[in-house]
Order: sequence, then structure tokens, then C-alpha cells
Amino acid sequence: MTTLLYRGHNYVQHKKPVAQSNCIELTYRREHYNTCRDEAIRAMDNQLAYRGISYSK
Repeated sequence: MTTLLYRGHNYVQHKKPVAQSNCIELTYRREHYNTCRDEAIRAMDNQLAYRGISYSK
């Protein structure tokens, strides 16, 4: 751990481990594509309900 000095006092720096993300953001013809966003959209439930009647998207 890193010891920091602030106004004459020593502090120990506690860093949380950074989570590795497999997200990739791509740009093609001014459009932005994000792999994490695409996975989330696919994982969403495609069933909708309105006033008790189910519809599929």
C-alpha cells in the first residue's frame, strides 16, 4: 500500500481493485456501438404487458 503525506500527516492509501471489463466501444461512420449495451438489450425480456394483455416485441 502507498503511504501519502498530507499536511504533515501520513495516510495509507486504500485502492479497490479495478474490475476488468470486456466492453468494447466501436465507432463506424459516426455511429457508436458498445458490446455491453448490445448484450444488455439482448438479455432484456421481449414480453410487454398493457392492461393485463401480453404482447411480444
